[in-house]
Amino acid sequence: MTYPDEARSAHLQPEVPHAARIWNHWMGGTDNFAADRAAGDAVAQVYPEIVDMARESRRFLIRVVQHLTAEAGIRQFLDIGTGLPTMQNTHEVAQALAPESRIVYVDADPMVLAHAQSLPAGTATTYVQADYHSPQTILDEAAKILDFSKPVAVMYMGVMGYEPDLDVVRSLVGHTMAATVPGSALVLWDGTNTTPAVVEGAKRLAEMGGVPYILRSPDELASVFAGLTMVEPGLEQITRWRAEEPNPERIDAYGAVARKV
Repeated sequence: MTYPDEARSAHLQPEVPHAARIWNHWMGGTDNFAADRAAGDAVAQVYPEIVDMARESRRFLIRVVQHLTAEAGIRQFLDIGTGLPTMQNTHEVAQALAPESRIVYVDADPMVLAHAQSLPAGTATTYVQADYHSPQTILDEAAKILDFSKPVAVMYMGVMGYEPDLDVVRSLVGHTMAATVPGSALVLWDGTNTTPAVVEGAKRLAEMGGVPYILRSPDELASVFAGLTMVEPGLEQITRWRAEEPNPERIDAYGAVARKV
C-alpha cells in the first residue's frame, strides 16, 4: 500500500491493531496492516460470523441512506467514526440519488483522512480528523460544509461500542443532536450481546491488544434514541431493517433510525 506522507506520521502505528483497519479487513478491503489482519483473523476464528456482520452493516448503511435521501428528503449527512472507505460509501449512495447531497466524514485514524485526497473535487464531501469524543470540534468543522439550519442525518455506524460508559454515549449523541433542527435524524447500529459467540469474539479482540468493544443489549441501545421518534420498524437486527429479502442468518447487531421532531 502507498499513502500520502502525512498518513505515515507517528500516530499511524501500523504495528498496533486499529479498529478502522480491522473492520476494513473484514470488509474485504486492502487498507490494513499485518497487525490488523492478525487481530481480525483471531476474532474470526472465534466468531466467523463477524465477516458477515461487517458486510451486512454496509448493506444496512445503504438502505438507511437510500431511505433518508429518497423518502425523508435529507441532503446532509454527518458520518462519525466512518472508518476506511470500501464500497458504496455514504456519499456515493446519497449523491447517486441526490447529487446535491453534502457529506462530512469523521474519523481519528490518519489513514482515513489520507483517503480524503482521493475524493473528486466538487463532490461536496469532506473528511474531518477528530475523535467521536469531541462533539463540539466535530460540529464546528462540519459547519464549514453543512448547514445546521437544515436537517442533518447524524450517523454512528458501529462506533459506540468503543465507549465503555453508556452515559457517555448518551451524552455524546445528545450533544451532537442538540445542534440539529427538527427533521434531522439519528442513525446508529452496534454489536449486541445476545449470543455467546459474539461476546467471546469481542473478548478475544481485547486480548489481542485491539481496542475493547463493549457489547450492549438492544434495550441499552434503544435508550440512546431517547427523545427522538423511531422510524419503522424501530430498533431491529441490521439484516432485517427494511430489507426486501432479509438475511435468514442471525447477526447479533441492532440498528435504528430516529427523527427529531
